[in-house]
Formats: sequence, structure tokens, C-alpha cells
Amino acid sequence: MCGGEMSENSIPTNTGNLGLRATATNGHEQPTDHEQQSHSGDELLLQQGSNRTPTISVIMPTLNEEDGIEECIVKIKTALEELQVYGEIIVSDDSTDRTPEIAREQGCVVINPDRDGYGYAYRYAFDHVRGDYIVIGDADTTYDFEEIPRLLRELEETGADMVMGSRLEGEIEPGAMPPLHQYIGNPLLTWFLNAFYGADVSDAHSGFRIFNREVLEDLDFQTTGMEFASEMIMEAGAKNLDIAEVPITYHERKGEATLESFQDGWRHVKFMLQNAPSYLFTGPAIGMGIIGVCLMFISMLQQPVEGVFLGTHTAIAGSLFIIVGYQVGSLSIFSSIATNPIQKPKDPVTSWVNRNFQLQHGATLGLGFFAFGALGLAYCTWVWVGSGFSISPNVVITIISVTAVILGVQTVFYAFFLSMIAENRT
Repeated sequence: MCGGEMSENSIPTNTGNLGLRATATNGHEQPTDHEQQSHSGDELLLQQGSNRTPTISVIMPTLNEEDGIEECIVKIKTALEELQVYGEIIVSDDSTDRTPEIAREQGCVVINPDRDGYGYAYRYAFDHVRGDYIVIGDADTTYDFEEIPRLLRELEETGADMVMGSRLEGEIEPGAMPPLHQYIGNPLLTWFLNAFYGADVSDAHSGFRIFNREVLEDLDFQTTGMEFASEMIMEAGAKNLDIAEVPITYHERKGEATLESFQDGWRHVKFMLQNAPSYLFTGPAIGMGIIGVCLMFISMLQQPVEGVFLGTHTAIAGSLFIIVGYQVGSLSIFSSIATNPIQKPKDPVTSWVNRNFQLQHGATLGLGFFAFGALGLAYCTWVWVGSGFSISPNVVITIISVTAVILGVQTVFYAFFLSMIAENRT
């Protein structure tokens, strides 16, 4: 029997002490004492059009996975048999080989997304799930779906919103992952994601995950490509969802690999930075601003530091750091208003601008900078003219004044630009 169903009087129960909330709270049929016999995975797998409601929905995006999909399906059935709960397997397919035929023969629900992309395949499938628990994973045998009960048990026992299978904390079989990915790529991307979004996971790009269906209501997915794996954890971390992990074994894939290491890795990094303006813009801007102010202050002292005299050239360097830092910081404000990043800037300046900015605020600040610089330049000019054009004005004061004038002009025009962005968004 392949993916067949039992009669209406043969209703499986949940075995063990998982305490599945769905069975108690979401309207699932409850077993009577004489119905608690064991059923096979084929009997527990619900086919398309079934009137029963599954407890677990397993989603596999597929692109020519005929070599591995049947093994994955068999393992999912084994997991359902261990749990003794109804389940469905949704294959979100864009294949040109026999993958969809194999999936249908095994009792899966096969859907065909109307757009290309790994991430879009998942997003399209999310609209078709019926289970209270959603499991996602690749159909290339790299993930052992017989470990679903372990992830589900962790989800129930910890009360987490999501549980991931950690390859880096578990075992990676020889040949399953290139050394570049295992020792550099995945650890580095995980570190970035934890630092930027507070996810606190050991393997951010593991594709083997389980979560309650209600979690989808909290996550706003936008991507369609491989960066979807990052987006899910970024969204969860930024929205303070609880993510737990279970060590798993990562196996060698069957079939041809579709991952492009450098291109897909760069897409992950770019996406993480674009959605964390505080780290892309604000952090570097503050750092450059502090360096610039310190250099300016030291140059004004006209005194040697540890035997090194820091004068005119130091002031020029300080001016450069201040101007560039100011420009980069302004981009943080622009991006927070013009876009909707996952991790919104939380620094006081950007937060205040987002809440209270009006055109006159920026124009007044810009005119203040300009006036300060203009007074400094006027003083230098007065000294120069007063000496009969024989004494050069203080170069450091001139540099500081010019810097202030540049910041003033930039601020006025930035204010108008920011006002246009804000009005257009409204």
C-alpha cells in the first residue's frame, strides 16, 4: 500500500511523551482505547485530496532530485510511523526529470511553483500546508528525515518556536560538505547572522528545520533564491523568536549539486548586510566620525604626541574621516526610511529621525554647520587681509571651517532629499 489511508474508524494516536499540542488544541481527531494500534508510514501518509487533517507537513523543494527523493520519502514515512501521526509530504517541484512522478507514486502532494527559485518554492508551498507542524528539508538525502521525531521532541520539550538540525554541532560524513563550506563558509556566515540578528545558532544555514505553522504569521518572507535560508533565521532573530538546535548527521548527497559556492555565499552576505543598516552604515559611520574628531582635536593642539608632531596633514585626514563618516551615516537614515530592513537601526539619531524628522530640522542643522564654518573662514580671511596679505591664516582652523561648510551644505540638501523620500513613502 503506497500512501494509502485507513478507514474513518482507524485513527492513530501520538505515541511516547511528545505531548503534541495540535492533538489537544487544534481540532484533531482523538483516538479511543481500541484504536491505539500501530500503523505503517504508508497508512499515515495522507494523499492529495484527503479529508483528514495532518499533524505534520513536510516540504521538500526539488530540482531534478530523482536520485534521492524516494529515499527521503521512505524516511519520512518511517518518522510518521514512529510518531503515529498523520502527515503529508509536499514536493514543490521545478524538475525536468522523473522527480515529480516518483513523488506522486509514493503518495506525495506535488505542486509546481509559478516562479523559479529555491526560496520561492518554499514560500509557494507554505500556502498549501495543512499540518500544525512544518518540517523543511532538501530531497537529496543529505538530511536524515528519520530524525524528525528528535526535532519534534525538542520543539515540544523546550517550547521553542523553531528547531534546527545543526550539522556543525553534529556529524558531517566524509564528502558530504566541501571543506571550504565546513570550516570557513558556514561558520563565517553563521557568525555574521548571529552578530547582526541575535539568532544565537551554531549552523545558520542548515536546511533541516521544524516549526509550528503559527510561526509563519510572524515571518515576512521576500526572497526567492538561496538566501531564503538566511532570511528565515534573520526574521526569527530580529523578531525575538526562540530557536533551538539538535545535532544531526549530514550525509553525502545523491544527484548533481546545484549550489554555487561563491555566488550563493555572496548573495547571503549581501542580503544580511542590506537588511542590517546599523552594521552596514551606522557602525562604520560612528567609527570614522570618532577617528576624525580625535584627529582634528590633536591637530589643534599643535603639540607633539610621543615625539610625533601632528599638524596640518592630520587635520586633513580628520576632515576626510568626518566627511565620509557623515555621508555613510546619512545613508543609514536614508535606508531606514526608504526601505523596510529586517533589522531596523536602533541608534538614537536614526530612531529620532524616523520618529520626528521634519524638513526644517535638517535645514536648521545644516545652516548651523554652514554658519559655523563661514564664521571660521571669515575670521581666517580677516587675519589674512589685516596682515596686508603677508600672513597665512591658521591652516587647521581653515580645514575645520571648510569641513563645517561642506557638512552644512550636505545637510541642507540631505534634508530635502529625506523629506521627499518620507513623503513618497507616506
